[in-house]
Amino acid sequence: MLLNILDFVHASIQQVVRAGDTVVDATAGNGHDTLFLATCVGELGKVMAFDIQEAALQATSKRLVNAGMRERVELIKAGHEHLDGYIEGEVSAIMFNLGYLPGADKSCTTTASTTLKAMQAGLDHLAINGVLAAVLYPGHEQGKIEADAVQAWAVGLPQQQIAVLKYAFINRVHNAPYALLLQKHA
Repeated sequence: MLLNILDFVHASIQQVVRAGDTVVDATAGNGHDTLFLATCVGELGKVMAFDIQEAALQATSKRLVNAGMRERVELIKAGHEHLDGYIEGEVSAIMFNLGYLPGADKSCTTTASTTLKAMQAGLDHLAINGVLAAVLYPGHEQGKIEADAVQAWAVGLPQQQIAVLKYAFINRVHNAPYALLLQKHA
């Protein structure tokens, strides 16, 4: 059975995250991925969730409170390009769900320049066998620019240190979303 893009990303992250780990949600959005990550790290783990929009952080906080997991998450009102200044040590997973906040202003999107800076910093903090996952949305103008830039960067990563997987459905119309998963080996 083929999994949809987000389910595949979640299943892949579940393979590497253990209770007590520290992980990063680079794009908190409405909190769905933050909650998923909070479930993965357990009571002793920590999720660092970034977003620049107050509405996103409020929605995420509400979702976490309703699930009884708010204490596992540090909500950070900053762009993901600043994650290097917040992360101490290694993390086992970093998740990017790029584009714009569903149900909000579609002109406020992630951008190639900030995302690439965040991903490079994220790789520097990623533990051996850790996973950096990015869901890309090339169906809108800024999303296409960002997806092309991220994919070009990922293709150039040294295969001896980083494995890069592209998970995509190739028979979908309208530039369907896809995922890139990077796993650190050395």
